[in-house]
Amino acid sequence: MTVFIIRRLMQSAVVVLVMSFLVFGGVNIVGDPVEMMVSDEADQEERERVIRSMGLDKPWYVQYGLFVANALKGDLGNSFVYGEPALQLIVQRIPATFELAIAALLMAIVIGIPLGVIAGLKPESRFSKVIMAGSILGFSLPTFWVGLMFIMLFAVMLGWLPSTGRGDTVPFLGMQMSFLTLDGLSHLLMPAVNLALFKISLVIRLARAGTREVVHQDYIKFARAKGLSPRRIIFVHLMKNILIPVVTVLGLEFGGLIAFSVVTETVFAWPGMGKLIIDSINSLDRPVIVAYLMIIVLIFVIINLVVDVLYSILDPRVRLQDVKS
Repeated sequence: MTVFIIRRLMQSAVVVLVMSFLVFGGVNIVGDPVEMMVSDEADQEERERVIRSMGLDKPWYVQYGLFVANALKGDLGNSFVYGEPALQLIVQRIPATFELAIAALLMAIVIGIPLGVIAGLKPESRFSKVIMAGSILGFSLPTFWVGLMFIMLFAVMLGWLPSTGRGDTVPFLGMQMSFLTLDGLSHLLMPAVNLALFKISLVIRLARAGTREVVHQDYIKFARAKGLSPRRIIFVHLMKNILIPVVTVLGLEFGGLIAFSVVTETVFAWPGMGKLIIDSINSLDRPVIVAYLMIIVLIFVIINLVVDVLYSILDPRVRLQDVKS
């Protein structure tokens, strides 16, 4: 297991380095931040002073070297708009985004896996067909449209839930969280469901496919022949095997929930990283864009590492093959 983790850590370090180069290059070829930093009436001398202060007069490889050196110290530059460290702005918004993503992931697990197993065990039943039809809807409906319909129905027409914002928050593990208050939960419910719909549909289909494949295996038939109860067969023998692909995909999808919660956060005015990055792109705030992208890269790398470890625990053949290679 130690060799397996060390190998994955080395691969992760290489991925972060390559992605840092791509992020730096991609962001720095888009637009000219000097145009935003100086007024239209500024003379050439003022422009050159701003260029030197931002280090834009240096060759690209020197700028990249300085970027990496500063990033290793936790300095990704100051926001052009807010005048604060870009990393600090991102870190302040992380709890809101993580809270929304975790709530959506839990909904996908709690709703998607049982429905997928039911649809896999009784594929011809009417309830199973309803489940699969619902999963198709979850895949097909645009997230922004569903969010707007939620607001129209539950906030405007029925008045049951608030339409925007995060609600009351309380300190939890050093972060401000809203799920511990009733007002916060009422604000969290609609955006979490909106973000979770696609993932619920995905988990349903994964669990159904895994169940259909596993239920005909010899060890399931043998367990039935031994007289084991259906509950024990499902929860002990079937679930362990269908969870391997589900855990892998959910791990990657959690990164996707964080990275692509932009639409949901914008529709519901949820004060997370997604809304901040949209505002930063509109104002060409390079340091914040770079900080956001690097945080997302790190999150994906860490999640991939955790998923690999969990996968190797669920299926020891994975780490044995890695050691042999």
